[in-house]
Amino acid sequence: MPVTRIRAGEVTEHELAELLSPSLFAEERIIVLEAAAEAGKEPAALIASTATQLPEGVTLLVMHNGGGRAKSMAPALRKAGAVEHDCVAPRWPSDRVKFVAQEFRNLNVKVSSTVAEQLTQSVGGELRELAAACSQLVADTGGKIDAAAVTLYYSGRPEVTGFEIADQTVTGNRAGAQESLAWAIHHGVPRVLLADALAEAVHGIARVRSLGSVDQYSAASELGMPPTRVKKLQAQARAWDSDSIASALVVVAQLNADVKGQAADADFSLEHAVAQIAELRPSRDRRG
Repeated sequence: MPVTRIRAGEVTEHELAELLSPSLFAEERIIVLEAAAEAGKEPAALIASTATQLPEGVTLLVMHNGGGRAKSMAPALRKAGAVEHDCVAPRWPSDRVKFVAQEFRNLNVKVSSTVAEQLTQSVGGELRELAAACSQLVADTGGKIDAAAVTLYYSGRPEVTGFEIADQTVTGNRAGAQESLAWAIHHGVPRVLLADALAEAVHGIARVRSLGSVDQYSAASELGMPPTRVKKLQAQARAWDSDSIASALVVVAQLNADVKGQAADADFSLEHAVAQIAELRPSRDRRG
């Protein structure tokens, strides 16, 4: 079945009308309208009106974030009877790891949480790239996927990730974290991913500390995390106290705003946040 993908902000009313018009033999086809929130006034109106009476054989898939200049399109499509699928973008790196694990399950392959995290670190945060990587790995390995397979197929990807920098930071290894951060920035690792990983590490420690002295399996059930992840966070959390982790939470909240446009220099904001958090850790063995 033919599939046509178009971006709403780049298509004209005439082009859209041609794509959505009935064909002579009512051939089946799929029209995917990406970034529908960017649609201009005329294309948006045409989409909303056509949705009420799509030509036979045409399936229209509209990807809309609920906002943008074509904000009114979403309620208009609902009113027209469109089937709605809520696709919330993952906020934290751990959400992307869960996404990868689920993609493999959908392909009838089970991987460990370590392998899912490794692939996420290697490929990045774009869900389409992650889904494609899962499919390709299954095809290339016959479903036999372990850490060695991920390393073999993605050895050319950046080696330093936000996860590693975050771990070095919250364990007080300021010098190591700053060196790794400089490498990641130089090699173009997205600043938002670096900030998200640091925020997740700090929030993870705060969440684990709030549970008190419980075993890793009970904590894992309560927090919705793999037990191995909880065990690691519990070890990191022992060096933190309430005041220091509260201050670190303020730092990552400001960093989140900075990397999303509030600061003129996102790289400096990352460097400053890493230094601050590493220094906040109240430990005698802090390095750097």
